[in-house]
Amino acid sequence: MSRCPDALLCEALFDKVIPRVADKIDLSLAYVARLNSSEPEFGATCRHGRDECAGNVQQLCVAKYTPTKTWWEFVMCQNYQGKEKIGSPDVALKCARAARIDWETSEVGQCAGLDGSGTGEEGVQLLHESIKVIQTLGVVNSCTVVINGEKVCVHDETWKDCENGHEVHDFVKQINAEYQKLNGNPPALE
Repeated sequence: MSRCPDALLCEALFDKVIPRVADKIDLSLAYVARLNSSEPEFGATCRHGRDECAGNVQQLCVAKYTPTKTWWEFVMCQNYQGKEKIGSPDVALKCARAARIDWETSEVGQCAGLDGSGTGEEGVQLLHESIKVIQTLGVVNSCTVVINGEKVCVHDETWKDCENGHEVHDFVKQINAEYQKLNGNPPALE
């Protein structure tokens, strides 16, 4: 998913949603791929190739070991480099520096591979777990937006199944409504 054009579009959109609801969300990305025991490096086949698997692992490791703000900066930095460069060790290390992550001495580097390769054992295991989450949710397209366990919108070359809209304000409104339902708080201003 890290190299998927639909995912990059959604991430760019959510870069505008997050500042408006940051205190109400537990943001995560899960990666569409297929477990494949005959794939020697990752034990999975990613839709956009080997480098996408590496990018997925890099992002999962950063997500596990850094605060959301730092992790999101890392993802946005990778996206900014261009989808064809996501998964590259050079880009991972460059974006780690940009997000102020000490890759070489932190758990992130241990997880994803100290060389930035995205082939670290723990990171590959995180990828497998992410694929299982996606399968459990029945997600087959990247990008599928899920709010509190419910699929609310899909971008697969175009927006689909977005009953409550697919613009920034639509997602902010949906998140605020779900937050109110879960917490009994008055609705937030949009």
